[in-house]
Amino acid sequence: MSTPSPGRGSGNGNGGPLDGAVVAVAGAGGPAGHATLLRLAEAGATVVAADADAERLAQGVDAARFAHGGATVTGDTVDLLHLGAAQEWAARIEKDLGRVDGLVHLVGGWRGSASFGETDLADWDALHDLLVRTVQHTSLAFEGPLRRSGNGRYVLVSAAGAARPTAGNAAYAAAKSAAEAWTLALADGFRMAAPDGPPPAAAIILIVKALVHDALRAERPNARFAGFTDVRDLADAACQLWSRSAEEVNGTRLWLTPQP
Repeated sequence: MSTPSPGRGSGNGNGGPLDGAVVAVAGAGGPAGHATLLRLAEAGATVVAADADAERLAQGVDAARFAHGGATVTGDTVDLLHLGAAQEWAARIEKDLGRVDGLVHLVGGWRGSASFGETDLADWDALHDLLVRTVQHTSLAFEGPLRRSGNGRYVLVSAAGAARPTAGNAAYAAAKSAAEAWTLALADGFRMAAPDGPPPAAAIILIVKALVHDALRAERPNARFAGFTDVRDLADAACQLWSRSAEEVNGTRLWLTPQP
């Protein structure tokens, strides 16, 4: 597999594995987003980050720029609950930088209850927006640019609970499961785009039990976080998807925690 050839988004010029690639990160304001921005910048990508929280987004963008001198990392405040906003964001990236080689979708959220009978359907409404609607919008907005890239990647982060829902996590598990199904449909679309050859892009699901970061460890020094995935390991796993062919990874569910 060849590394994406440099376009107008020419990365850091450091010869990294993603040098010349343009990668967007949705939901970049949280700990996983910050770690992913850092890792992508280190790999040489031109990184375009988005989040609804402008302050948290700016913190992540500034940290990635500072850690990797010369890195091109920019941030846009985008409301991904609106399809038009997602489409405008994708179109602007492709117009300004000449290509879009990846979209890492990190928009998250969690709500649960003590028992199945206590499930509040308001939780479903909120999680449907955060975990399903934003996936629908980013996938529809970026499908064309990723396909035109010739080596695009759409990366969704999901949860092990989608496959084995528990009584108190009905809304969360159902939303994650729906997001996975939508992403696998995108993968099939990439496959159908080149019926006689390798797909022009790939959609992949990374599965974690839950995520952990240094601040959370400091807040809970006695917690074991068994089976949790460090946000830096998640970022590494996302970046490594470009080192494998689109045909190999398209439509796959890659476990970053022990599979039940």
